[in-house]
Amino acid sequence: MLATAGLVQAQAQAQPSASAVAAARELITIKGGDAVFDPIIGGVIETVKNLFVPTNPNLSKELDEVAEHLKKQYAAKQDELMNEVARIYAEKFSEAELKDLVKFYKSPLGHKMATTEPEVIDASMKRAQLWADAFSGDVMSRFREEMKKKGHDL
Repeated sequence: MLATAGLVQAQAQAQPSASAVAAARELITIKGGDAVFDPIIGGVIETVKNLFVPTNPNLSKELDEVAEHLKKQYAAKQDELMNEVARIYAEKFSEAELKDLVKFYKSPLGHKMATTEPEVIDASMKRAQLWADAFSGDVMSRFREEMKKKGHDL
């Protein structure tokens, strides 16, 4: 009984405050993270619609109409998703830390970081892929060398 009461109390304490979630939402918005969520709702609706099209090709027009209707109807879900992500930030950072991050991202350097980081990540991923491709060729050559020593031509 005491263990259960302690668990309930710990869970209640783990919930971030409304102001921490608000600070997290502001941080996400400043960093441009809210734009990442924009295509999710429409994407889910299109995916579900496309599940119906192959077995109901004659209903394509009506399915498109329903999809557009649902996109408008579910637009408010964007806010729900934003709150979910903001809660994650608010669980990982204190309210004071979130406010400091907001302050940083509002600064010129923070703004530069927020606007440049997606480009840096994209370029980094491309560069890492090129590196991995070259490394893969080296590893393949080494496999062939080592297997040749064992009497196998690959």
